[in-house]
Amino acid sequence: MIIEQVIKHGHLFCGIGGGAKGFNKGIAKVGNVQAKFVCIGGIDVDAAACRDFTSQVGVPATCMDLFTREQYRDFHGKEPPAGWTERMPADIPRALNNERPNIFFLSAPCKGFSGLLSETMSATRKYQALNGLTLHGVWMALEAYKDDPVELYVFENVPRIATRGRYLLDQIIALFRAYGYAVAETTHDCGELGNLGQSRKRFLLVARYIAKVPCFLYEPVKHPLRGVGEILDRLPIPGIVAGLGGPMHRMPALQWKTWVRLAFVRAGADWRSLNDLHVENGTLRDFGIVPDREWHRTVLGVNRWDEPAGVITGNARAVTGAFNVADPREIHGHDFHGLRVNDWEQTASAITTQRSPGSSAQSVADPRVDGHHKSVQLGVRPWDQPAGVVTGKMFVGGGPNSVADPRIEGKRFNSTFRIVTWGNPSPAIAGPGGPGGGLAVADPRSTTDYAGKGKYRVTGYDEPAGTVIGASTTGQGAFALADPRYPNWHPGASSSKLRVTEWEGPARSITGSQQVASGAGAVADPRTGFGPHTHHHVLKVTPWEKPGGTVTASHHPAGGALSVADPRPEFLRNGDREHYQTAGNYGVVPWEVPTGAIAAHGGYDNGRWSVADPREPVSIFGPSNEAGKMDMLPAAADKLVCTIRALDGTWHRPFTTLELAALQGLVDPEEELILDGMSDSAWRERIGNMVPPPAATAVAGVCGITLLSAWSGQTFMMGSTPIWVRNVAVALMAAQGE
Repeated sequence: MIIEQVIKHGHLFCGIGGGAKGFNKGIAKVGNVQAKFVCIGGIDVDAAACRDFTSQVGVPATCMDLFTREQYRDFHGKEPPAGWTERMPADIPRALNNERPNIFFLSAPCKGFSGLLSETMSATRKYQALNGLTLHGVWMALEAYKDDPVELYVFENVPRIATRGRYLLDQIIALFRAYGYAVAETTHDCGELGNLGQSRKRFLLVARYIAKVPCFLYEPVKHPLRGVGEILDRLPIPGIVAGLGGPMHRMPALQWKTWVRLAFVRAGADWRSLNDLHVENGTLRDFGIVPDREWHRTVLGVNRWDEPAGVITGNARAVTGAFNVADPREIHGHDFHGLRVNDWEQTASAITTQRSPGSSAQSVADPRVDGHHKSVQLGVRPWDQPAGVVTGKMFVGGGPNSVADPRIEGKRFNSTFRIVTWGNPSPAIAGPGGPGGGLAVADPRSTTDYAGKGKYRVTGYDEPAGTVIGASTTGQGAFALADPRYPNWHPGASSSKLRVTEWEGPARSITGSQQVASGAGAVADPRTGFGPHTHHHVLKVTPWEKPGGTVTASHHPAGGALSVADPRPEFLRNGDREHYQTAGNYGVVPWEVPTGAIAAHGGYDNGRWSVADPREPVSIFGPSNEAGKMDMLPAAADKLVCTIRALDGTWHRPFTTLELAALQGLVDPEEELILDGMSDSAWRERIGNMVPPPAATAVAGVCGITLLSAWSGQTFMMGSTPIWVRNVAVALMAAQGE
């Protein structure tokens, strides 16, 4: 006989209820005792998220602000509104229907710890207040049930909390231990725990009340990640308007140039794929995009081998329609010799009157390297062979009209271009004089006079010039002069010419001259150059955390403080733009691989949030004529929904909101999902912030087994998975003994 044991779970910072929905599906059984997980409520500050929690989980969520007054001021930059009250620990049980949970799940706000936020930004008072809310929430939950402690706490956050939030995490751990809990830190992949199509690395802190739960808590079973296509294939193909899948499954209208970019991004890569394209005058050099319409598949159209042909007409020829086929079969027989190349060792085909490569197999694969001697352009003939016929067109590129002359080395040529040193005797004077006959000398007389000087020589100011010839340029002789008269002032010219006076130094004597070259008539002025009546906010940059000035009609930086020091996102501030280059912008995920963690800000242009969908897309295209056929491609900035078949044969398109929810495990593909409001950006933020329900189901299962074992009197049990508290097992055993 199966005995059902209720395990109650509550959720702080509950969001839209992903964790609670997953816990409700938890499965745990020890002996003949089986767990039934029941949610007693959730608490969150987002009213829309609380409404979603109620619809998804089936129990009410309480909208409650857990900030202290100081944290509220730091986060919002202003005092709380009238009627706002600071919550106390006693408010926690009231929000949970005055019930005590056996498992308390906390998924505190993680923006202050996220790697998507810069280190500088995370240190501001705003995000420090958000981080402090994490510690304050844990204290309120512990204090609320201090008389009857909760058996298990599960604290979930981003992995970076273990480094960036280490100081805060140490305080949380100390707080748990002060209330009698054993604590273990771990990291896990929600995708592996929940058998999802995404890799979502998270930090998990598990705390068990030692007096009530002596058994260790084991890790859930891990599963391999699934490809996105395995999940999305069960969803209908998205369309333009709300249809199958509802309003969350409609395709966004993007600019035409964005669709083109996505089409040329390789599946599995991002925007950096576009660097491989060649663009000339703003046009792709190697590719073209044409509408995929029936009229396009007519003239010289080629049908695939595995597809049916169009209607056979009486004028079915290659140039009148799609009456050609891509035949994969091996070509055999004498009727298929067009443009064929015969093997060297095989016999040729029959010689016909039509002797051209296009009419039959009149070509041969010739293995001889040299080929025919009359057809060798740039050919070089051996020294010991006769030359070909001497014609009137004897040039190097016209045939083998060069010779391999072996007469390079030997005693008769060993003095060619020889240079005799200045102190050695010259060789015998022979008939063929000149440098080629070894009659050159290394002359050390470099500067005595003009003799021996030549190109690019600079004549001294006190030396005579060389002979003036017709080609009087610096490259033809010594036609340059070292002129000491610089800057062409007379010897008695003032030494203050062109001088710039320092701003803090005194000026020279004021003279009647008003030219800069006549004295120190210039000054290094540190002022910006604006007049005395110029507004002092011109070109002012407002700090991110400060309020802006009065908004006026002016719309340019020089008209007032209309600039801001924006720290978002981190990659815009780095000179090397490494964050931008590696953020995966315009990234396209292959159909058969998992995606990264679904983020609250995920969009097609700020990460890998597009997919290479191999399914036949719905026929969608831009401006068309009355006949329903494309007459032009859209302009670059035209917004539309379209399908472009990429080079890999798939449709590169953004994930829809419903698909992101399916990858998060919030909804089964066959189910309909309805969330509060009609804003895709708000939906995506709440979906990205939630805990994936399947991962929460796995966590609930191992928590349930631990609780059932403890309630049945077991103090030790064997498990096939690692112990979550393995690293502190000895310390926990000692704590139990105490």
